Amino acid sequence: MPSDLPNATSFADALLAWAAAHPREMPWKNEKNPYLIWLSEIILQQTRVEQGLPYFLRFREKYPTIVLLAAAPPDEVMKLWEGLGYYSRARNLHATAQYVSEYLGGIFPTDFEQIRALKGVGDYTAAAVASFAFDLPHAVVDGNVYRVLARIFGIETPIDSSAGKKQFADLAQQLLDKAPPARYNQAIMDFGATHCTPAAPRCAGCPFAEQCRAFLEKKIAQLPVKSKKLVRRERFFNFFLIYKENKIWIQRREQKDIWQGLYQFPLIETENLVSRLEMVKNKIFNTFFDKKKYIILRHSAPMRHQLTHQTIIAVFWEIEATDALALPESFVCVARKNLSDFAFPRLIDQYLEQKEQKTLLLDLD
Repeated sequence: MPSDLPNATSFADALLAWAAAHPREMPWKNEKNPYLIWLSEIILQQTRVEQGLPYFLRFREKYPTIVLLAAAPPDEVMKLWEGLGYYSRARNLHATAQYVSEYLGGIFPTDFEQIRALKGVGDYTAAAVASFAFDLPHAVVDGNVYRVLARIFGIETPIDSSAGKKQFADLAQQLLDKAPPARYNQAIMDFGATHCTPAAPRCAGCPFAEQCRAFLEKKIAQLPVKSKKLVRRERFFNFFLIYKENKIWIQRREQKDIWQGLYQFPLIETENLVSRLEMVKNKIFNTFFDKKKYIILRHSAPMRHQLTHQTIIAVFWEIEATDALALPESFVCVARKNLSDFAFPRLIDQYLEQKEQKTLLLDLD
C-alpha cells in the first residue's frame, strides 16, 4: 500500500469518527437478533433503503420470529413481498426460514460458514449477519464498499472480475483488522451510502480528501470500474384479462423465469407487438376460446417495464368470454373483487391501478 494512502488503523479511526458525527438511524441498527439482521439484509439486496424500509417493518410485524415466517403460506409471503422485485429473494427467504425451523430447531446459525451455507446468502450477507449479530471479524463488501475503496485507494481493477473481487475482499479485511467489526462495517456502508455516493459525492467535506486517489487525480466518475456492459433483451408480453360475469382467470407462474411464484393473467409471448388482427389469428389465442365465442373489449397501450437484464413490453387485452374456455388446468377462476388477495408482478399491479383510474385503456371501436 503506497505510503500516502491511509493505513488500516488511520482509515478505521477516521471512518469511525465520521460515523459518530453522522449518525444514521435505521430500525435494524444495533440489532443483535440474527434473524432480523438477516431479514433486513435480504430485503436490502439490490434495493434502496428508502424502498426496503417499509417492507422490513411489515415483515417484522407479521413474522417476529423465523419460526412464524417458516409457517407462513408461500402465497402470503409473496403477497407481502409484492412490489419489491427480485422475487427469488422472497422464495429463498421462505425456504431458509423453513430449513432453520425444521432442521436447526429455529435457532439461527452463529458462525460465518454456517450462515454462508444458507440458501440465498452470499459472502456479503454472511459477513453482515456474522459481524452485526455476533461481532465476528468478517468485512462486508457491497456496492458502497467497492465504491469507497476504489476511490480512496485508486483501484482500477474491475469489481466484476475474479481478480477484483479478491483484491477488494482482501483490502476490506485488512482494513477491518484493527476495528470493532459491527461498528466498522456499518460505518463504511453508511459512508458510501450517504457521503461517497455514486453521483455528487461530498468530497469537500471528506475526511479522506487529502489521500483519496480518485479526488486527487480527478477520477471520481471513473471509479469503481466495471468490465462487463449490461445487455438487455426485449420481450413482448400479451396478457389477457378474460371475464365471464364477475369472474376472471389467473395462473401462478411456476417456470424458472422472471416472477416465479407470482400470479399473472393468461399470457402469450410474441416476437414483437401485434395488431388485433394478428392476435386473433394466433394459434395459442385460438386454443383459449371455442369457435370465437368471445368479445375483445379493449386493449392497453404498450407498457414498458425495466428489469435488470430485460425490458418487458406488455399489452393488456380485455376480453369477455361468451361461452366455454379451453384454458389449461393450471388456470384458476377467481372473483374479480378478490384479485387484490394475490401477489402479481409490479407491471400487472400498475396496469390494474391505471385501469381503475381509467387513464390507460384504448377502445377498439
